[in-house]
Amino acid sequence: MATPVLTPDRLDAQASRLHDTQAWQQIVSGWERTAPEPAPSPAEHPEPARARPPAPDRPADWRSLLSVPVDRLIEDSLRALPTAPPPERPLPGRLGAVLPDRVHAWRRVGQADVRPSVHLGYARQILTEWGWQNTPYRLRNARGARCICGAMITAHRLGYGSPATVDRAGAWLITELRSHGWPGLIGPWNRAPGRTAADALALVDAAARRASLAGH
Repeated sequence: MATPVLTPDRLDAQASRLHDTQAWQQIVSGWERTAPEPAPSPAEHPEPARARPPAPDRPADWRSLLSVPVDRLIEDSLRALPTAPPPERPLPGRLGAVLPDRVHAWRRVGQADVRPSVHLGYARQILTEWGWQNTPYRLRNARGARCICGAMITAHRLGYGSPATVDRAGAWLITELRSHGWPGLIGPWNRAPGRTAADALALVDAAARRASLAGH
């Protein structure tokens, strides 16, 4: 069966359904509790005075406390570091903005999936470099400018995030909108009277930050 074509209104609906699931609400309600509790201040719980140990005759060599050689520790630490990310692919220029997205399908070849917060970062780049527009449920206008959902779809088609990642990124956008009292979807917010490009970028930034803090 053919996969339905992802459109702004379809993305909006899928993100809303994901946001309303119990599993997503558990993520949203728990992300702020991932940080450790603050330690009590010394004034509230003063430490009892302890006797100072006698000074040794000579300073101990800290290397004697290690169970493995220093060179081995360094080697193991370097091996544990993540591999270098692949080189970034810049966005196509202004001509690429107005071409059909299918022309850029080759850019998905060999691209690994990304986290929702990273995907939103690429969507922001598209809005910044190609422009923002608020025509109702249009992926883009004649100049190649995108709405928020259109920028997310284009980021996906350029290779930055799987369809599931796009849905999660959309759910984080809706989560951010709910925190500001907006009860509807992304599209109606994007085209509301008086909405500006600065508003759209601020929303994407806030949702990306919220997702990143939750480890997404």
